[in-house]
Amino acid sequence: MKRSKMRNNWIYLICFLLCQITWSQSVFGKWKTIDDRNGVNKAIIEIYEEDGLMHAKVVEILEEGKKGALCTKCEGEQKDKPILGMKIMQDFEEQKDGIYKGDSLFDPEQAMTFRGKVWLDEDNENQLKVRGYLAFLHRTQTWHRVVEK
Repeated sequence: MKRSKMRNNWIYLICFLLCQITWSQSVFGKWKTIDDRNGVNKAIIEIYEEDGLMHAKVVEILEEGKKGALCTKCEGEQKDKPILGMKIMQDFEEQKDGIYKGDSLFDPEQAMTFRGKVWLDEDNENQLKVRGYLAFLHRTQTWHRVVEK
């Protein structure tokens, strides 16, 4: 009888740990961006995995008057292309502790590409920190998880 009870306790413990792993948050999913300068809701960004690397694209424009915005400042093949659907992060690699880094963090409003770093806020897994680097300067935005119903 003791063996059976001990075995059941191990099974419960393993199930509990597996559920915790399943429920833990990740950077993947949809995120709402908010302009850190004026508080305006900008867009919904989808972060996804492709070939083992992290990518992100604009899936919805939230800002009034910008729904059909084109990348007028862009050059090359992105010139005058819709911002909706545009890839803004490409080939970010996971480092350690859930931190992703890459060389292609694109800001369509400025038509500039930065080195980037992305990680979940350690105090709130529904907030994502997105940092862009230009030389030794950097700027960090907080994105908010979109909870789909």
